[in-house]
Amino acid sequence: MILYKSKSSPLRRVSVLSWTLSSSAKIIQLQIITMTKDYFASFPKIYNVHFIAIIATCGGMLFGFDISSISAIVVSKQYIEYFHNPAGALQGAIGSGMSAGSVVGSALCGVISDKLGRRDSIFFATFFWLIGTAVQVATNSSGMLIAGRVLNGFTVGITSSQVPVYLAEIAKAESRGSIIIIQQLAVEFGILIMYFLGYGCTFIEGPSSFRAAWAMQFIPAVFLMAGLPFLPRSPRWLAKVGQEKEAVNTLARIHAKGDTNDALVIAEWEEIVTTMQAEREAAPGWRKFVLRGMWKRTLAGFSVQAWQQLAGANTIVYYLTYIAQMAGLTGNVAMITSGIQYAIFIVFTGLITPFVDNFGRRTLLIFGALGMGLCHFVVGGTMATHYVSVPEGVGDPPNHNIIFKVSSGSPANTVIVFSYFLIVVYALTLAPICWIYAAEVWSLGTRATGMGIAALGNWLFNFALNMFLPPAFINIKWRIFIVFGVLCVGAAAWFFLLYPETCGKTIEEIEIMFSKDGPRPWQTRKGESRLHKEVEAIRNRKNQDGDGVMGGDEAEVAKKA
Repeated sequence: MILYKSKSSPLRRVSVLSWTLSSSAKIIQLQIITMTKDYFASFPKIYNVHFIAIIATCGGMLFGFDISSISAIVVSKQYIEYFHNPAGALQGAIGSGMSAGSVVGSALCGVISDKLGRRDSIFFATFFWLIGTAVQVATNSSGMLIAGRVLNGFTVGITSSQVPVYLAEIAKAESRGSIIIIQQLAVEFGILIMYFLGYGCTFIEGPSSFRAAWAMQFIPAVFLMAGLPFLPRSPRWLAKVGQEKEAVNTLARIHAKGDTNDALVIAEWEEIVTTMQAEREAAPGWRKFVLRGMWKRTLAGFSVQAWQQLAGANTIVYYLTYIAQMAGLTGNVAMITSGIQYAIFIVFTGLITPFVDNFGRRTLLIFGALGMGLCHFVVGGTMATHYVSVPEGVGDPPNHNIIFKVSSGSPANTVIVFSYFLIVVYALTLAPICWIYAAEVWSLGTRATGMGIAALGNWLFNFALNMFLPPAFINIKWRIFIVFGVLCVGAAAWFFLLYPETCGKTIEEIEIMFSKDGPRPWQTRKGESRLHKEVEAIRNRKNQDGDGVMGGDEAEVAKKA
């Protein structure tokens, strides 16, 4: 070629260098995959779905620990004095550091997950958590604190999207919601545990107070890394990368105690094979997220996560300590009052967990958004009518992010009670259902990257709100709750018009729900899964033939791929 006429030409040297770097990157990537595979292969595997869910969702605890590692500390005297009372945009940057990292993590998680697998990508991400936590513990400035939170956020961006993907690919259709919701419970347990650990650390004098609190973030990461090697890889991911025999065996061990001729295993495998064949014909690259009606699913996955943030519950979750001070509560009373909401969060998410698959996703999303909107309007209206200006800041030492409060007595009690009500409604509806719905809408070939797109929607708006909220408390005050109330009403309308029901459907059946010829969203109903009919048909064939459909050889099943 003309470009390579001269062996010593700069262009040739650059080309050779690029090829060398590219080849080196591929070699390193292969070495990482091989080392990870060999490491995990040395551990015995546990195939109980609930055990798998409990270990995997420790990734949710990372998210929860990071949230309340700031919530419990942000109003403490030690934090305010050491970081020189950060207010407005600076406090917003500290609060949104995790979200910024999560945006990057969720944007890259699809590529990482498709290469390493769902389980191994979670393990890989946890290393960044250990580094980020170490940076926070050693922090000596706001910038260093933000950097540590960004690194932790990178981990959360991957785990928050890939844990639901992993669980969705392992759970049965009829129990998928209750399995994925364990992730949300883990987030809430992490928030509660870290909040009260942080509160306990506020009794320590000096900077050791927040350093000790932030060091607690090592605990869930170590537990997660210790448990992951005992978990199997996703059978659907194994099928996708051509490891059919291991995929069938894993599917059988999870759902049928190792019986590869079980009717459910056969039916699920046939759906996986059919879906993979269809996806081989799909558009390549990023076009597969918009062509052939796929844009509907991309919009649904991204927007349901965006609405979870725009509904404004995190105003309460992140900053109830501020709201408690606005209601005239100070010191330990304000801290304990704020901590109660996290206990409420867990209790009500726990209550909905066994029944989440008995309700439709649409029902919980629509009525949840309306209920949250009502709570926002009550809180905002009460603040508007019982407003007291405090220009120097509320608290001791004064918190410059809070320059107004509510009259004591009934108005203050109303603000606290309806803040709790908002958390109750959120815990029962949008908190778990948005993650479940986002995990359900994707096809096998788009799921890892698609869930990253969905999580990107969550973290982009989480970042924006965390940056916006501290200045908003100063500039528009109580009106922020009215804004969130209006957004909740808009969310309910959006859910009604655009989201078909996915509850009780197989992941493969959901493809039909979003297709061009699929039903109108408001005409869809939960359940009515085609898989149950297929299972019955297979059982009937087995009874008639006497022999297993697979002839007793699981390798025969794999040949269907």
